[in-house]
Amino acid sequence: MSARLKREYNHEYHHKQSQYVVKEYSSSEASEERYEHKTQARIQEVVRTKMVEKYVREEPMVRGPQFIIRLRSHTVFENTPIKLFCTVEGFPMPVVKWYRDGVIMDLSSGRYLIEAKGGSHSLMIPRCSTDDTAQYTAVAGNSHGQASSQASIIVKRYKDEEESSPYAWLPFTASMLPKIHYTKINITFVEKFGPVFATEGESATLSATMTLNPNLANLQPEAQWYRDDTRLFDSKWVKIETGRGITTLTLPNLYKDDEGLYTLRMVTKGGTAEHSAFVSVADGPPPVARAPGAPMDIKIHDANRDYVIVSWKPPNTTTEGPIIGYFVDKCEVGTENWTQCNDHPIKICKYPVSGLFEGHSFYFRVRAVNSSGISKPSRMSDPIAAMDPTELERLHAKKLGGKLDVVSYNDEVEAEGKPPGPPSGIHVCEIDRTYVVLSWDGPKYFGKVPMWYYIEKAMANTEAWQRVNTKVPIRSTRYAVFDLAEGKEYKFRVLSANMYGASAPSQPSGLVETLQLKGVPSAPGQVVATRETDTSLLIQWAPPKEPNNLIGYYIDQCVKGTNNWTSANHKPHKSTKFVVSGLTTGETYIFRVQAINELGLSDESQESAPLSVRAALTNPSAPYDIALLNCDGRSMVLNWKKPLHSGGTEIKEYYVDKRRSGTTMWREIHIPPVTERLYKVEGLTEGAVYQFHVYAANLAGLGPASKHSDDFTCKAWTMPEPGPAYDLTFCEVRDSSVVLEWNKPIYTGSGPITGYHVEYAETGSSVWITANETAVSNRFLKVTGLVKGTSYVFRVRAVNAAGVGMASMPSDPMTAKTVEGSQEISCVVDEKSGDIILSFESCQLDESSQFIWKKDYKEITHFSKGLTIKTEGSHSKLIFKNPDKEDIGTYSVSVTNTSGVSSSYTISAEELEKMLALSYDIRHPIIPLKSELAYKILERGRMRFWLQAEEISSNVTYKFFANNKELSGADPNKMGHNVSTGIIEFIMDHFTEENEGTFTCQITDGGGKAQSSLVLIGDAFKAALAEADFQRREYIRVKEGPHFSEFLSLQVGEDCSVTLVCKVANLKKESVFHWYKDDTEIIPDVKPDLGSGVCKLPIKEFSLKTTGVYKATISDDRGKDMSQIDVKGKIFEDAINKLSQLAGASAEELVIKCTATGIQLQCRMKYYTSEMNITWFHGESRLAHSEKIVIGGTPAMATMEVVEPTDKDKGLYSIVITNSENSHKRTLDLSGDAYEKAYAEFQKLKAEAYAEKNRGKVVGGLPDVVTIMEKKTLSLTCTVCGDPKPQVSWLKNGADVEPDDQYVVSIDQGKFASLTIKGVSMEDSGRYAMIVQNKYGGESVDIVVSVYRHGEKIPEAKPAFTPKTIIPPKLPIEIPQPKIQPASAAPTTSTPSPAPPKAPAGRGMKSPTPSRRK
Repeated sequence: MSARLKREYNHEYHHKQSQYVVKEYSSSEASEERYEHKTQARIQEVVRTKMVEKYVREEPMVRGPQFIIRLRSHTVFENTPIKLFCTVEGFPMPVVKWYRDGVIMDLSSGRYLIEAKGGSHSLMIPRCSTDDTAQYTAVAGNSHGQASSQASIIVKRYKDEEESSPYAWLPFTASMLPKIHYTKINITFVEKFGPVFATEGESATLSATMTLNPNLANLQPEAQWYRDDTRLFDSKWVKIETGRGITTLTLPNLYKDDEGLYTLRMVTKGGTAEHSAFVSVADGPPPVARAPGAPMDIKIHDANRDYVIVSWKPPNTTTEGPIIGYFVDKCEVGTENWTQCNDHPIKICKYPVSGLFEGHSFYFRVRAVNSSGISKPSRMSDPIAAMDPTELERLHAKKLGGKLDVVSYNDEVEAEGKPPGPPSGIHVCEIDRTYVVLSWDGPKYFGKVPMWYYIEKAMANTEAWQRVNTKVPIRSTRYAVFDLAEGKEYKFRVLSANMYGASAPSQPSGLVETLQLKGVPSAPGQVVATRETDTSLLIQWAPPKEPNNLIGYYIDQCVKGTNNWTSANHKPHKSTKFVVSGLTTGETYIFRVQAINELGLSDESQESAPLSVRAALTNPSAPYDIALLNCDGRSMVLNWKKPLHSGGTEIKEYYVDKRRSGTTMWREIHIPPVTERLYKVEGLTEGAVYQFHVYAANLAGLGPASKHSDDFTCKAWTMPEPGPAYDLTFCEVRDSSVVLEWNKPIYTGSGPITGYHVEYAETGSSVWITANETAVSNRFLKVTGLVKGTSYVFRVRAVNAAGVGMASMPSDPMTAKTVEGSQEISCVVDEKSGDIILSFESCQLDESSQFIWKKDYKEITHFSKGLTIKTEGSHSKLIFKNPDKEDIGTYSVSVTNTSGVSSSYTISAEELEKMLALSYDIRHPIIPLKSELAYKILERGRMRFWLQAEEISSNVTYKFFANNKELSGADPNKMGHNVSTGIIEFIMDHFTEENEGTFTCQITDGGGKAQSSLVLIGDAFKAALAEADFQRREYIRVKEGPHFSEFLSLQVGEDCSVTLVCKVANLKKESVFHWYKDDTEIIPDVKPDLGSGVCKLPIKEFSLKTTGVYKATISDDRGKDMSQIDVKGKIFEDAINKLSQLAGASAEELVIKCTATGIQLQCRMKYYTSEMNITWFHGESRLAHSEKIVIGGTPAMATMEVVEPTDKDKGLYSIVITNSENSHKRTLDLSGDAYEKAYAEFQKLKAEAYAEKNRGKVVGGLPDVVTIMEKKTLSLTCTVCGDPKPQVSWLKNGADVEPDDQYVVSIDQGKFASLTIKGVSMEDSGRYAMIVQNKYGGESVDIVVSVYRHGEKIPEAKPAFTPKTIIPPKLPIEIPQPKIQPASAAPTTSTPSPAPPKAPAGRGMKSPTPSRRK
C-alpha cells in the first residue's frame, strides 16, 4: 500500500487507541446467561466512552430513565429474607418508587426496607410471610419520562412441595403473574371517559373505573392504552396510572399529534374488555392572526453520521390561507438553542438535514408559513443521534480467561495487509425528488482493519462515474445520496476501501429515476353522512382518483344555513370513514373532505347532503310482564309493560300471538296491530288454557317477542272483590320516598271500588308491607319510610264493599335514591307581572324529552283562566295568570325520556292567600323613585327637567306639566327616557319668565304609577332663569359656526302683514340661508339680508292654508344651524287675534254695493280672512252663512250679501270684529230711501245679467279667415244659442246676403247656422258678417274669405282679430215673472224664462227659419 494512502488514513480516519474495558465479575449457576448480558452492557459502555473521546463532549447527556439490571422473580419459604435488586440510569438521576400489586407501598411500618446507592436500588423483606406473595414493581422517573420493572415473589409454607413457582425464573422482561386455571374475570366499566375537545397547550385526562368479578388480589387485569391502535407507554407526553378498579391516562401538554381514537383494553387471561372515545386537539392561538396551524407527526428517517431525513404532516387550513412552505429547526440535546435548517420555505413535507456532528443527539421541529405569517412550532421529535448505524455491529467481546473479558472494534485488530473485496447487492430502498437512499451488502472479505465505502453515480446511458462527496467516512451499508435532479435517471455503484487500498467497484444498480412533483391529490369522491349517536355522525367518502402518495384526510363541518366551516379533525385521518363527535343534538350539518400528501391539501370534495344529529333508530326490545285483567269465559283482557328500550323512536304498534298451553304453534290473533297496551282477546274457548306473547314495533321494524305469559285459564271471573290494578308507574323517587301511580282495575267485582292499598317489598323478598292501612281513594300514593339505596317492588290492591281484591302485577324494581342533580319545584310570584309561577329545572334532557304537568296527578289539558305552560330548554314553568281558590292542590311535573326526573309541589289555602295578596301588590304598584323631579341648565340655556325611577320598562308612558298645562315634546323641545337607568327627562328649549310656576311629571308603567313635582317660583326661579340666560349668551359667544342668535318667530305688522323673522350671526360670504315649509324649500321674492343678520319671510294672505312647519337653515363649511316653528295651534291663534285687533281698528263704515244677485254690505279694513272672529248682525239677530245670506270677503274687505232681498230684509245691519282684548263694531241702516235705491239698483243689475245670459250668441265654429280655391264649395257653419231662439242673418261687405242657388242659408234646430257658397269665384272674396240676435240683444262675427285661382300660390292667411260686436237689448228689459201660486203668498226666488216672443227676421233673411239643405 502506498504511503499516500497511509497518510490519508492516519489524517482522516484513524482514531485514538481503543480503551479496553476489563471488569471482574463473579460466576454463578447462570454464568453463561449473565456473561452474555454483561457483554452487551460493556459494549454499550465502550460506545459511550469512545463518543466522549472522539467528539465534542456532551455533559450532561439529557435522557429518560432506563433499567440496566431489571428485577428478578423469586420463590422463597416463609420466615426467610428476600431482596430485590435493580440498576437504573438516566439524567437527571431518576427517582425510584416501589409498588405492590399496583399500589404504592407503605414503608413506614418497617416491614420493608429500601436502599438506594447511585443508580442501584433494592427492596428487602427481612422476614417473609405468605401475605408477601405479590407482584412488585419499581417505577423510575425523571423530568424526561418513566420506566418500570416488575418481579413476583412467591412465599411457600414449609409443608408445600418444593416445586417451581409459576412466577419464578421467567425472563426479566415478562410480567410475572401466576397461572390460574378455569378463572374468568368479568370486567364491567362503571364510569367511562367520553370524547374530549381541547386545544393545543392544554391538558387532558381520560379515566375509567370498573368492577372485577371475581376480584382477585393476585390476578389483576392489565390496562393497555392505545391511540389509533398504537400502544401507549409512560413518556414525557403520556402519563399512565393504574390501580385497583381505576386507570387513568393523562396528556399533560397537548399537541395535535395527540389527537385520535383512544382505546382502553383491560386484558385478562379470559379475554379483554375495552372502551374507546375520540380526543380532538384544535390549533392553539396563532402567533399572528390567520397564520396556519402547526405541523405534526415529526418523524426521523435514515439517521447517519452527518445527516437525517425529517418528515411531517401538514396542518388543516379550513379558515387560514394556503401554506407556502415550511421551516425545519434543530436543537442539540442538552441545549435550548434552536437553529433554522433551511433558508427558504420548502413546499413538501420531507427535508434532509445534513451537516450534523457525528455522535451528537438532536431534536427537530417544523413550522408552517403562509401569507399571514409563521405558525407555532410543532412538537419536537424524539432525540436522534448522528452516528453510524453499524457502530454497534462492529464491536465484539473476547473472553480472556478467568473472570476477565475485553470489548473492542473488529477493525482495531491486527491488519492483514490487503484491500477488502467489492460490495454487492446494491439497491435503492427509498426514492425522492432530490435524493435516494442506497443499501448494499458488505464485501465477503474485508480483513480486520478499518474499512469504509465510496459511492459513485452516473447518468443513464453514460459511463461518466462521479464520486459522491461526503464530509465523513461512510462506514454503514446504507446511505442517502443528495443533490440529485428531479425526474432524471441515475445508476450507482459502491467501492470498499481500507488502509491497504480500494476494492473494485460493485456491479451498478439498476436505473433509478428520481421523483417528479405530481401535485396534490385529486378531490375525494362523494361524501355520505349517516347517523351514529345523538351527538355524532359517521362520515364516509370515496378515495381520490389520483392519490399521489396520499397521507390522509381532513374533514370539515358546517351547520346548515351558515358558512362557518370548522375542522372536525386536526390530524390527518388515514381511513375513508370518520366519526365526527361533539355535535349538537337536533342540529343539521353538512360535511366536506380534503385529501393530503407531502405537497399539501387537495381541492375540497363536494358537500354532503344535510343531516340532522339524532341517534340511529333500532328495533325496540321485547315487552314483558303480560298480565290478565279480566275474563268472562269467552274473552280475556290483557295488559303488558312497554319495552325497556324503544329503539330511539316512539313505539307505534303491538302484535299479540296466542297458543294453547302445551302446544308449540303460535297464532296471530288480531289484524291490524293494536296501538295500546290493553287488548281484549275474543273468540276463546271456555275452560281452555292459553299462553300469549307480544311484539313491539317502531319505525325501524319489529322487535323480538316477549317471554310468553303464564298459563291463563279461560274461566269467567265471578268473585265479588275487584280485579287487579295495572300500569304501575313511579315518580318523585327520593332517598326515602316515592310516589306510585296506577290505573283502575278493569274488573270491579260486585260493587264500585272505594279505595286502594299499596304494598311493597324489598327486591327478591316475599315479605310484603302495606304502605297505607287506610285505603286511599286517589290512584296515587306517596310511600315513605324507604331505605336509601334499597331496591323495592310494589303492587296495588283495589277495595270494594266485598273486600280487598287481587294484587296487581308487581312493578319493576325501584331503587330509593334521589336522581343525581335533581331539583324540586319552586313556587314564586313574578315580581313584574304578579303571576304565580311553579318553576322546575330538569337535570337530564334529550331532544325528545317533554315536561308533563299534572294537578293531583292528572295531566293538565285545559288551559282556561289564563293557565299556561312555558318551556325553554331544561326549564319549564306552570303560570297562573288569574289565580283563585280553585287552584289549591298538588302539582307535579315529570320529564319523559329521563331516568325518572320528577317533582311535586302542594299549594295550600294559606299559601295561596299570601301569594294572592303579594300578586295584587305587584300588579298595582307605586313606582319607586331614586330621585324626585329636578332641573339642570344645559348648553344654550335649555332647561332639563328629570327624575330617576328604580326601574322602568320599555312600555313606560309619562307626561310633563307646567302650571297644570301639559308640555309638548315636539321640536324644539325634547322628551325621552332610558330603560337601563330609569331616567325620564324633558328638555325645554326656551326657558323664559313665562315659565315660572310648578312643574310636574306623571309616570305610568304597567299597573304602576308615580308623580313628582318641582316648584320654581320667587328667588329659585330667578336664579334658574339667570343661569339659563347666561348659558344661552355663552353658547352664542363661543360657538364657532353660523347660528341663530334669535330663533324663528311670527310677527304681525301694523299693516296686517304676517312675517317670519329670525336673526343669524357669525356669518361669512359663503354662508347660505334657506327657507322651508313642510320640508319643501321656499324661494322668497326678496333674498335674506345676511348683511344685517335679520332674515324675513312674508306670509302672504295669512290663513289656515298657510299653516305648517316652517324651518330656516344657515350653513357653511364650518357647520349648520336650524330654527323651526310650527305655525299652528297657539301660534296661529295669537296671529289671528293680532290681525283681528288691527283689522278692527282700521275698519271703515259699512257701504252698500249691489250685485245681480242681491244687496251686498262691504266693510273695508287692513286685512280680512275667514279665520278672524268677525260676526254680522241683522238687528239683534246673528247672521249665519246660508243660501240667503252669503258671508265672505277679500283680503281688503269683509262682505255680507242678502240674496234676492225683500221687505223683510230691511233694517239695521252691523259687523263686529272681536279680538282677545276688545271688539270693533260698524253699522248701517238698510231701510227707507237707502233700501229703495239699493233695491232699484239690484233690479237693474239683475235685468242686465238676465239679458246678458239669454241674448243671442255665437258659441263657436267660425274661423276668422278662410282661403279657398276657385270653383270649390265654401261652407261656413257655427253654433248659436239664446233664449228665445235667436234669428241669424249674413252680410257680405256690409250688404245682406240674398239666398239663391249659389248662396244657401240654413239654421238647424235653432242652434246650427250655416252659409254655403257653391262654386266660389273671385268675386266671392270679401268680408262676411254673421249676426245673431233676439229680444235680449245679440252679437255679430266677421269672417274674411279669400278666393284664389287654380295654379296660383295659396295666399297667406293673416288673421286679424276682430272683436265681436255686441248688440244691446231692447229696453225695457222684460224678465218673465213667476206664476203666482194661490196656495202660497210668498214670492219664489226662481224666475223661469217666458216663451220667446215673435221677432222679425234678421237682416238678409227672407224667412226666419229656413229649412236646412241637405
